[in-house]
Order: sequence, then structure tokens, then C-alpha cells
Amino acid sequence: MFAIERREKIQQLLQEQGTVKTAELCTLLGASPATVRNDLNLMARQGMIHKIHGGASLLPGQQPSTPAPTRAAGMSRPDMFSFQTREMQNAETKNAIAEAALSYIKDNQCILLDASSTALTLAKKLARFRKLLVVTNGVYTMLALKDTPNIDTIIIGGIVRKNSGFIEGTLGADILRHFHIDVAFVSANGFSEKEGLTDFNIYEVELKRKMLENCNHIIAMIDSSKFARVSSSSFLSTKAIDVLLTDDKISPSLLEGYRSAGINIQVCTGEKAPQLLA
Repeated sequence: MFAIERREKIQQLLQEQGTVKTAELCTLLGASPATVRNDLNLMARQGMIHKIHGGASLLPGQQPSTPAPTRAAGMSRPDMFSFQTREMQNAETKNAIAEAALSYIKDNQCILLDASSTALTLAKKLARFRKLLVVTNGVYTMLALKDTPNIDTIIIGGIVRKNSGFIEGTLGADILRHFHIDVAFVSANGFSEKEGLTDFNIYEVELKRKMLENCNHIIAMIDSSKFARVSSSSFLSTKAIDVLLTDDKISPSLLEGYRSAGINIQVCTGEKAPQLLA
């Protein structure tokens, strides 16, 4: 991402949230702390933002364009950034992972996509299949697929959180018992060998657990920045993951360690991954 794009995104986030933390910006922008601090210092000198300890805020007297969501127990600020913002982050990486994920899909399957921006990237590539049934808790995923020929889409009912684009809670989870899921594709905010896939929002985690209970195969789509990161709630153990797709920025030592532990990690470079599912 170019410097001007980072600063525009910082300004957009401030307009949405009022304040941002440096650590959060590093995650969302895929930039180092030094790069983010340099951006904030320049923007402050230009009178665009107000620097605060550990981050930035709008200038005194300015207000966010939308009210900040209420923070609930078990939730953290990274969940509160708009889905559109997250969709723009690491787009090239998500595209490579989604392209590799296509290798695990066959015509006439029932597949499950979570509400992640990586799953949305995958959803936009599904028009090449002759017939699929897609089950999802992603509002934007559903919208991307609703007019796609030869794809039927089932959205799980429940509560839609503002700025997120996903369904949370188990209100409509009973619908899942009507479907046999061949392959599920999920992402997460963090992954570790001990905790597996983890996320911030305990209500979305609750639904994800239900979504993954009866799936033949589970493909995790996790970019390398999320490795060795643990969020507040686990929703899938490492041993339940059939294949973990990640990008080529993963450190060789970390990759070797995970593979030695028996985790089936496939590194995605934009080329299709080998078909490994029976």
C-alpha cells in the first residue's frame, strides 16, 4: 500500500471511529509501527489529525461521521472497524489464498463460507462452477452471490452488527441441520498451535462453532500476520483443520515448526494449490 493510501485510510478510520491505536493501524494497514508512526506524525504536522499517546484522534471539535459501537464484554476494537475497511487490507494476499481455495471445491457441492473478507474474495470467484450451494453468515457474501448463475445461497439468520457485515449469535443456527456441508472455508483474527482459530467477538464465535460442527472438510484461510496471535475466544482446534492456506510471507522457521507439529499448511503464491481432499 502506498503512503498516500495509508494516510487516506487512517483519515477514513478516524472519521468512522474518532480514535485509532497505532497497533490497530499496523494490523489493518499491514505496516510496521515505525511506518505508522511516521504517517501519524506527518498528518499531525499538516493539521489533519490530533496525535495522542499510542495513536491518533480527530481534531478537537470534530466528531465521527457515525456513532462508535458500544463495546460489549468479550469484544475488542479490531472487530469494530467497518467490513469495507477490512476488505481493502492485504487484497493481494487474500486473492492468492482465495485462488488456492478454489482447488478444494467441486461442482455440485454444498460449501460453507464464513463472513470474513477472505471468504468474500473467494465468493466472487465462484461463478466458474456449474452448480453450488453456498451456506454463509456473511451479509456481503450473500449479496455478492445472490445473482450469480448456478449458485444457490443460504444465509443463516440472526443479528447483524453495524459496520461488520456478519450474522452473530445462534438464533438461526437450526437451519444448519438441514444441510450436509462438503467443505467449509473460514478465517480468523488469530491462529496458534495451542489455541487453534480464535476471534474477538464471542457472539460470532458461538455461531462459527455451530457452523463447523458437521462439515466433511474444513479449510482455514489465514494470512501470515495472524500466526502466533491469540484473540479472546477459540472456535476451532488445530486438529480439526484439514488444510490451512496462508501467504508466502510466513517465516520459514514458523512454517517448519507448524508442519513438524502435523499441521497441513499450504503456502499460496497465486497459483492453485494441489487437490488434497478425498
